[in-house]
Amino acid sequence: MIRFGQRLKDERIRRMLTLDDVSVATKIKRDFLAAIEREAYDELPSPAYAKGFVQNYADFLGLPKIQSSALFKRDFDEKRAMKVLPEGMTNSRTIPLKRVNIRSFVVGGLILLMLAGFFLFQTRDMLFAPSIHITSPKEGSVVSRDVEVAGTTSSNGIVTINNNPVFVKDSGVFVKKITLFPGKTTIIIKSKNRLGKESSQTVNLIVK
Repeated sequence: MIRFGQRLKDERIRRMLTLDDVSVATKIKRDFLAAIEREAYDELPSPAYAKGFVQNYADFLGLPKIQSSALFKRDFDEKRAMKVLPEGMTNSRTIPLKRVNIRSFVVGGLILLMLAGFFLFQTRDMLFAPSIHITSPKEGSVVSRDVEVAGTTSSNGIVTINNNPVFVKDSGVFVKKITLFPGKTTIIIKSKNRLGKESSQTVNLIVK
């Protein structure tokens, strides 16, 4: 009984064609054609490729399609081929899918963390009382009646000194000259955000 692979080889030789000739005409690699003639289907990428390559090869040689299909099915054990083929080839669609799902999950988680971090960064001054730091005058300083009060706060802070509003730069820096009565006195500096969160500092001074 002639095997199907031998049938293909005999017909190719009868037509005086080389494997290279068939490879150029069918766009099938020479090694794959040689494997088909030997019926070494485990050397092909997958059973689906085996069926396609064999059918194209038979069509090119002009063999009857029905007869070729029947002979191939008789000689080709698909279940055995699936076991022989490397696991990475038979599961070529499943493994990348799992990897893509895991990768997508990780990337999606990182994006969510970045968005959450960005949101907290943008709203931190709204959720918490604005920070405030007085750079001058220092606590307990002896000053003249006209004193310059300077400091920093959050960029969206609304600053008052002794309940008088003070201009705040975009950087959060504020400077304000005020006039005080002689003797011991206290100035109160407050910073409030748009949600009403407020922080304050007091500075005790001695005015000449």
